[in-house]
Amino acid sequence: IVHLHILVLFRHIQDPASQRLTWNKPPTSVLVIKKIRDASLLQPFKELCVFLTEVKNLLVYVEKKVLEDPAISGDENFGAITKKFCTFREDLDDISNRVDFIICLGGDGTLLYASSLFQESVPPVMAFHLGSLGFLTPFKFDTYQSQLTQIIEGNAAIVLRSRLRVRVLKENWEKKARVDEKGIILTNGDVESSRKAMEYQVLNEVVVDRGPSSYLSNVDLFLDGHLITTVQGDGVIVSTPTGSTAYAVAAGASMIHPNVPAIMITPICPHSLSFRPIVVPAGVELKIMLSRDARNTAWVSFDGRKRQEICHGDSITITTSCFPVPSICFRDPVNDWFESLAQCLHWNVRKKQNYLSSEDEDF
Repeated sequence: IVHLHILVLFRHIQDPASQRLTWNKPPTSVLVIKKIRDASLLQPFKELCVFLTEVKNLLVYVEKKVLEDPAISGDENFGAITKKFCTFREDLDDISNRVDFIICLGGDGTLLYASSLFQESVPPVMAFHLGSLGFLTPFKFDTYQSQLTQIIEGNAAIVLRSRLRVRVLKENWEKKARVDEKGIILTNGDVESSRKAMEYQVLNEVVVDRGPSSYLSNVDLFLDGHLITTVQGDGVIVSTPTGSTAYAVAAGASMIHPNVPAIMITPICPHSLSFRPIVVPAGVELKIMLSRDARNTAWVSFDGRKRQEICHGDSITITTSCFPVPSICFRDPVNDWFESLAQCLHWNVRKKQNYLSSEDEDF
């Protein structure tokens, strides 16, 4: 009976290529994210916005600082289009329930930025390759009109890119104070602590490193409440499968397809000959803290942003998020991934060995 249940389970594993984009109703709004201060994107951005507003009759959301670019604000011909836009400001305006899908113009960083704007559900993301690397941006802009029409009609495959839910708990130590009879504030040297919690959604990786210190970082790594190891080196990377082809692969990790439910732990220059990168199940809870005998503090960043110092008593808790990023595929999740490996990272590129003829075998 157990054997039968296992067979049934494996017969029902979903084929990644079968994940499709479906709309409950036709999309009416779109968020366009453009790389800031990149003159080469001005013309594609303007062309795209005209097409979305005038041809597809979509409500376009654009970040306010994008429209503050003099090359855009000073364009009188484009001004009539920008008046139809809805604008927002990062960290101040919530657009999570207003946008049906997202278009990114730029490199991989634009997709990471789009992810950071949504701390819960993320709309489907269509990313155009207009940057330098383009591992996460499979679409070429040359045929954007036909490609966008297919997306709006719901004719596209998607890959659900898992994110990490990261909770940083910081100890704030403050001196105790008391007020005397004359109203003068006195301190007696005693301290009291208060806790401050911050939460982040991370698409690529959480990086804990030694910062400006010349000492090794010394952090304890817990898995589901159990201490599994102490990292002594330049730091540690905790990444998603999407992030496995970013900083992690440069540090010697394996590359994992985004459909694999996993979390990667990769040391950065460990002072050990046996500390290899490992992969753990997506359902575990990781916790990182400074070791008691650490000589210095550590620093943490989330997808390369929000960098902050980690002191004794602080903790970083990492789990797989319930809110993945639905990334629209050019063809399908498998073909797109191997295409990116070949084109962006030149995976397994080697001059082929010559054919050996029967005459050559005699030598």
